[in-house]
Amino acid sequence: MHHKEFEPPEVLRDTIKCFWYNRTDFGDQESSFEVVPDGFAEIIFHFGSGCSIVKDGNLQPLPSPFMVGLLNQPLRYSSKNRLEIIAIRCFPWTVFDLLGLPSVKSDIHIFEHPMARLQPTLAGLMEAGDIDQAIAQVEQYFLNARTHVSADSMLYKAGVAMREAGGTMPVSQVAAAAHATVRTLERKFKQSSGHSVKDISALIRFEQVRNQLWNHPHTNIAGLALELGYTDQSHLTREFKRFTGTTPAAFARNAKKGRHLLKTDFVAFVQS
Repeated sequence: MHHKEFEPPEVLRDTIKCFWYNRTDFGDQESSFEVVPDGFAEIIFHFGSGCSIVKDGNLQPLPSPFMVGLLNQPLRYSSKNRLEIIAIRCFPWTVFDLLGLPSVKSDIHIFEHPMARLQPTLAGLMEAGDIDQAIAQVEQYFLNARTHVSADSMLYKAGVAMREAGGTMPVSQVAAAAHATVRTLERKFKQSSGHSVKDISALIRFEQVRNQLWNHPHTNIAGLALELGYTDQSHLTREFKRFTGTTPAAFARNAKKGRHLLKTDFVAFVQS
């Protein structure tokens, strides 16, 4: 597996966290892999032999591009042979405005959008192995799109506060950081992302736990619970299991085994 992240230009950093590229060769057999939740929405372009989502034991082919919204449980995908991905990692409170779409609360969002016209150009660049130029094409598209969208400074300030606090900040303090009332902030978040401030904060805090256990699987879980403001270890474990279906200890054991390669039956795309 090859993975690389690209920082967006300054003008896009209030809406986009990063662009990223991933290439994996699964071999001839259909293989599945799991992606666990985090606090971002992703727009996914894919190339190669295709990508499907596994639902109720059935494979549902996914178009390119598609969007992954905020998840409250892992998603299982399937592919074979070569799969290449170019993705845009967006803040969930900006992604729908950036695309000019109404917000929805959904794990996989399949939509028609002019952005899909990039697919043939990107496919040609993928075939030529010119990843940097492919990223440049996507970047330019969003630079152009950004000129037609006015980022909401209230949402931006709230989002910065939430992420800097690792999802541990109470809603009242998030509102204060954004110079807004709780009611106004909650209404804005619902309109822009389909989720509440509390929903997103919970995912951001879970993301801190997930990343820590993935990168440092020997971390003391009780100490991590205290550090991140959970009531106790049991509270952290319940929240972690709600988002992953497994316990923090089991997740850490998988990390110790190094089972983060896409050829295994368990994977987390743990991003910075």
